[in-house]
Amino acid sequence: MKLAELPLKPPLLRAINELGLVDATDIQTQCIPEIMTGNDLVGHSRTGSGKTAAFGLPILDKIEPGKGVQALILTPTRELCVQVAESLSDYSKFMRIRIASVYGGVSINPQIDAVKHADIIVGTTGRILDHIDRRTIDFRNTRFLVLDEADRMLDMGFIEDVEAIMGVIPSKRQTLLFSATMPGSIYHLIKEHLRYPVTITGEVYVDKRLLRQVYYDVEPEEKFSLLVHLLKKHLKGLSLIFCATRREVDTVTRNLKENGLNTLAIHGGLTQSRRTNALNALKKERISILVATDVAARGLDIRSVSHVYNYDVPGSPEEYLHRVGRTARAGDEGDAVTLVTYRDFQNFRAVTSDRTLEIIKLEKPLFERVRFQRHSGQRGGGRRPFSGRPRPHHRDGGSNHRPERWGGGGRRFHPRQQQPSYRGHGRRR
Repeated sequence: MKLAELPLKPPLLRAINELGLVDATDIQTQCIPEIMTGNDLVGHSRTGSGKTAAFGLPILDKIEPGKGVQALILTPTRELCVQVAESLSDYSKFMRIRIASVYGGVSINPQIDAVKHADIIVGTTGRILDHIDRRTIDFRNTRFLVLDEADRMLDMGFIEDVEAIMGVIPSKRQTLLFSATMPGSIYHLIKEHLRYPVTITGEVYVDKRLLRQVYYDVEPEEKFSLLVHLLKKHLKGLSLIFCATRREVDTVTRNLKENGLNTLAIHGGLTQSRRTNALNALKKERISILVATDVAARGLDIRSVSHVYNYDVPGSPEEYLHRVGRTARAGDEGDAVTLVTYRDFQNFRAVTSDRTLEIIKLEKPLFERVRFQRHSGQRGGGRRPFSGRPRPHHRDGGSNHRPERWGGGGRRFHPRQQQPSYRGHGRRR
């Protein structure tokens, strides 16, 4: 189906045309007509399948400017909040609809002014609750509620916050829930808060024709050197590197910069301005490499990502799919590369328990050993061609068998252990 064939208002169709959006994706083709009829809906589709337009276009078509907050869209992260708000603004550029983005990490005062005049609010749960507590937001006229990346919100421990917000939205509303995976907690949410929803299943799995999935079996002390070799070998396109912890993100980023690679970091411990600047730098290709925790794996529309590197192996097939879904998008090809040490075997077995994934083992290439410094005063060094065999233990204490000296991954964490499940965490989002 062509997006121009949809029964949308002319200003929306004009914006769609100017944005170059022609063919509707699978999830858009199925969801838009159902939403326009007024049905509650559950959309199950992988990251990057076009869910924002799937719910955004029919909602924008029904908004009446100046009639108060008519739609609330909840997102799990600040970055996704900003992205969704920007997309809706692009779609409605020829309309008089006001859209406010509401998230933590920045001053609440400008947001208080913005929500007074907003027709649509896109927000994270914690900051929305702050506004509710302050009575600075009015949902009496709200007719649409969207839970975007609902599984991620529940993974991050926000279910109580989500249900608290749903409790202040008028019960006479249209509720739309979108999720890349469908864990048991999602079904609880659907049963309690949606009315006879239509379930739409779009593209759930990665396109094997476009995404090449490989892994290398490496020693911990080889991992960083191999990563540098692969990054320098594939200089075209953008690269995303995923690490399990904030500390590992910072360490890998610093060492990549020291090896001459144009790199920035993004994780939940950075200020909002630094996170936004890092994403914008990647999108505008001022940098070629972004090192991230899983905060960047969900929902973010980053074009032209040619390679995804799992420096630390995720703990489940779902997390793996969210990460590798950053590449091979919009018909482009992409590569997903996973570096597996003996510390990662348990996580990697969990990932490969999904038989739909075809991750091919590659032999290690000949690569140069590069310096990796975990913190000041602790280094591994020397430059020479390296085939993957450990160097012998030296009398001066320079053993390469200690991962903290040679690019190893350090302690292993299940990715979900990075996000504590308590309300206070959500309020900081």
